[in-house]
Amino acid sequence: MSASIAIPSSQSAIQLVGPDKLEVNPAKPVHRPGPTQILGKVECVGLCFSDMKLLHQFDGHVRKSPVLKHLSPEVLTEIPSYVPGDKPTVPGHEVVIRVVETGAKVTSVKTGGRYLVQADWRDLRTASSNGAFGYNFEGGLQEYVLLDERTTIAADGTSYLVPVPDERSASQLALVEPWACVEEAFIHRERQTLKPGGTVLLVVSPGVKPSFHGMDFKRSAKLLCLGSCTPPEGFTCVRPEDVADKSVDDLLFAGADAGLLETVVAKVANEGLVLVAQCEQRFLRPVNLPLGRVHYGNVRFAGDTGANFREALRIIPSSGEVRPHDHVHVIGAAGPMGSMAVIRLLFMDTPGLSVEGIDRNKIRLESFVPKADALAKLRGVPLRMVDIHKDHREELASYHMVMVPVPAVVAECVRESRRGGIVNIFAGIPADVSGPIDLDVYCGKHLYFIGTSGSTMEDMEVVLNKVLEDRLDTNLSVGAVSGMGGAITGLEAVKGGKIAGKVLVYPELGDFPMTELPALAAKYPSVGAKLSNGNWTKDAEIELLTVAGRK
Repeated sequence: MSASIAIPSSQSAIQLVGPDKLEVNPAKPVHRPGPTQILGKVECVGLCFSDMKLLHQFDGHVRKSPVLKHLSPEVLTEIPSYVPGDKPTVPGHEVVIRVVETGAKVTSVKTGGRYLVQADWRDLRTASSNGAFGYNFEGGLQEYVLLDERTTIAADGTSYLVPVPDERSASQLALVEPWACVEEAFIHRERQTLKPGGTVLLVVSPGVKPSFHGMDFKRSAKLLCLGSCTPPEGFTCVRPEDVADKSVDDLLFAGADAGLLETVVAKVANEGLVLVAQCEQRFLRPVNLPLGRVHYGNVRFAGDTGANFREALRIIPSSGEVRPHDHVHVIGAAGPMGSMAVIRLLFMDTPGLSVEGIDRNKIRLESFVPKADALAKLRGVPLRMVDIHKDHREELASYHMVMVPVPAVVAECVRESRRGGIVNIFAGIPADVSGPIDLDVYCGKHLYFIGTSGSTMEDMEVVLNKVLEDRLDTNLSVGAVSGMGGAITGLEAVKGGKIAGKVLVYPELGDFPMTELPALAAKYPSVGAKLSNGNWTKDAEIELLTVAGRK
């Protein structure tokens, strides 16, 4: 079924054709939908730092690899927008679309309906990750995007296309997806027990005797042991070569042999848990831990200086949410995602919460500070924004939100955390990158690393409800707008950390260049008059599309 609009045969699109190779394709075909397919007109796209990882890695990115499960190769070949491996792709996963045509068998959406796209298609498993919109399936940096219902409906029947109302701005809705990623970073549920049905590997350093009092191994499927101690009943002694990498769900490490821990941590699977009982020993040097896998693989570390693994297990919080009286440091606070984290914190009603935002970039800090200060005053949340070139941090944090993908920053957070602190590794340190961490301090302070990648349908629903109930305005994070002609400049600005806030692309604006909001207001006074204290609004969006959109 088709909407009553003329659908062109070709369109303008941004295509990634190789590592660090972006091109504008002014004549990319508009594929008309087959029986199970959906054609959407792209209203708005948010640019994301995750696009930079795809840009640099291209076919080396875990989400650019072929789909191996859920759909057969025969089905996948029927989807023109499926572009795994070295095939050119269209980036852009923060999207709101208007459905303009559907195939005869489509039942999950209606022609003329407006939808958000949940980009993380977790049923479509690849070798190391899953299928994703804007990665191995073409994304939103084009005028029209083709989707297939066989990819947009999960195994449990949930649709990854979320209906949204007409009365909200395209910008406010498109930004639900990145805000959902921020939401997931805080509300992700943490595993506080050994994995039921999982594999446990006990590794004991020479000369130590750990305690297993209070540990329940009855629900574990496989119990393995390396080392010199007499293991608990039910464990089987094995050699290191007998345990494959990424095959262990729970690693129990006794002692403080740094080299040994660095070797065996590779055995831990995604979603795995590492418990360290130092048995009163000290590592005496930083230990290289797979920090990228905290973010991309949900690998977790908890440790105690004593001998009982149960004490390490007790450190794990139920979620990554901030707690009453937390003092939060947001590192990279004026960047696109950092500013969103600050705004999210300021909208919370957590008793005694205080926020300290830290950023190296003076320009984007100066741009974000007035907005953050105004919101903090309105919400009554203590806020201090820090230019580290001239200011200093006033106190240790009980919660660090790390928005820059630098292992050394994570190591610094360990040193500058209060006891019981949480270090949330939000920024996407590459999955294969490790960093030196002072585990003597980490275990002594009972610190905890958390990290998440992407979002769930639940996260999107939470954020969307906040927006529709006016408990959150995602437009507060907008820093600049663009047409397709300025999209590559926008991506370069994201890569260089030059913009305070998000860059939005409106395909309808055509060749309109990327323009920050203050400059936009100066160039188009009628648009500036529609801003609210310098912030983006629905009225400003309508006015810009009226005065600068394609005629």
